[in-house]
Amino acid sequence: MRIDIEDLHVAYGGRTVVAGAHLLAAEGEITGLVGPNGSGKSTLLRTVYRHLRPITGRVLLSGTDLRELTPVQTARHVAPLPQERGGDFELTVREVVAMGRTPYKRAFTGEDATGRDTIARALIEVGMDGRANRRFTELSGGERQRVLLARAFAQNPDVLVLDEPTNHLDVRHQVELLALLRARRRTTLVSLHDLNAAASVCDRLHVLHGGTVVASGPPRQVLTPALLAEVFGVRAAVVDHPLTGDPLIAFDHRAPADGVVGEDLAAAAEA
Repeated sequence: MRIDIEDLHVAYGGRTVVAGAHLLAAEGEITGLVGPNGSGKSTLLRTVYRHLRPITGRVLLSGTDLRELTPVQTARHVAPLPQERGGDFELTVREVVAMGRTPYKRAFTGEDATGRDTIARALIEVGMDGRANRRFTELSGGERQRVLLARAFAQNPDVLVLDEPTNHLDVRHQVELLALLRARRRTTLVSLHDLNAAASVCDRLHVLHGGTVVASGPPRQVLTPALLAEVFGVRAAVVDHPLTGDPLIAFDHRAPADGVVGEDLAAAAEA
């Protein structure tokens, strides 16, 4: 399945955060959202998994407006991993992952063989099968992140919507997670702060700035020094990665791009 977003306007906290966004997440591709803090990435994703309702515009799932689907129908097609991780689950790791099977269960029924196999496979995929009986509250931030990703996998969705899925993960688990997403080849819409990770794993990028999509296309086409200076306020060169050939962004950490001063950086940090 594919996601099409058409002329999306979303207000949050009394202000318009997304203003006229158009974008595509093609079937089987990993589509990345990148942009500075406060650019509207999380708000847009919350609208895709129906946590927020748009003022105007549509989110289409293979041509069907998501508003025409019931919550259960949506949950069978779209699985989110939001930034709000939740740390108060008084459940075991396995019980948290089993929550992903809720859209497929009838009231007052237990797990079937398919559900048990799906849960077990999801735990193995994220490397948490050895901690299935641990309490979720006892886990580190990175371990919780992997458990919640397993919950999304257990939902067996057509579309994954992931908001900063590599947060709290060490380098090894970041690499493993992104490799796992590529191996699954599900339609994936993901926001990433790490532009080099986005350049490596994503088939298509959409750059958000001020609530609008200002650039779209393959990473090599989108991530240019001019765009990095204009949108992110940084000086950078884009070269070929020596191991993979993907675009590699080399940032100048000594100074921001011309015209970006301390006040601008402080405002961005507060956004």
